[in-house]
Amino acid sequence: MTTTLKGAYRPTINRFTLGSAEVTTILDGAHIRDAVNPPFAMDKTPEEIAAIAKTNNLPSHGFENTYTPTVVSIGGQLVLFDTGFGAMGRDNHAGQLRRRLAVAGYAPEDIDVLAFTHCHPDHIAGVMEDGVPAYPNARYVIGRREFDAWSDGSEIPAQRAQNREMFLKLIPPLAEKMTFLEDGDSVVPGLSAEAAFGHSLGHMMYRVESDNQSLLIWGDVTNHYVYSLQYPESIVGFDDDKAMAIATRKRVLDMVATDGLLVSGHHMPFPSVGYVERQGSSYRWTPASYQSRL
Repeated sequence: MTTTLKGAYRPTINRFTLGSAEVTTILDGAHIRDAVNPPFAMDKTPEEIAAIAKTNNLPSHGFENTYTPTVVSIGGQLVLFDTGFGAMGRDNHAGQLRRRLAVAGYAPEDIDVLAFTHCHPDHIAGVMEDGVPAYPNARYVIGRREFDAWSDGSEIPAQRAQNREMFLKLIPPLAEKMTFLEDGDSVVPGLSAEAAFGHSLGHMMYRVESDNQSLLIWGDVTNHYVYSLQYPESIVGFDDDKAMAIATRKRVLDMVATDGLLVSGHHMPFPSVGYVERQGSSYRWTPASYQSRL
């Protein structure tokens, strides 16, 4: 028998238990970028980038940017964190969250809470579908600082002008169903918000706690498992307040490594769940494996 090549295939749904909670990560899509700098390693020379890439068995001429929203079932509530690109991404290898949500066993109507980490396009563009809310029964939660900064606009960097137009079109019309969060506020029992400002001006993380087990859904605290995680002080073009983002990265990476926290990261390699370990004066991403099954 002669076999034929079948082409690349990748998993798009991952589910595990966290105490009595259930966590699902879903790949909304992926884009191949044709350079590392920008957006990453903007303080590095091409030779330094090539050396970093070689050490980590990566190509030095580009990277893959993946987008992975997280769904958590906790205390009888189904919470979706961020929406992916929605329809605007479907002609460009993204925007698959709603379709893959069904494969994972959920309908859009099942979402009780939609929690935004921040308001960049890959996190909010999928909130509407054909002009109506994509998750029609959901209430929304968002950081107060994040909502106010985008609404006012005076602190939004010029590179985000189109992003702000998207925000104004999509998010303020939902305000009547929105809860505005401060650092430490509870979303539902077992789920709380934590400030992680910098990548966006009011960026939020979310901590899930169930039966003495914890998961930190850190959004975009780091956008790459090597270039910004191993080098937290390196400038990232995606960050809206670059100095604050660096300070937040350093703080959160130290906390996660010290506490041994399990993390779900929107741009970590799918299934986007893992740990941060110290490596000398820096850090390394360690993907989760069978921990949740034992």
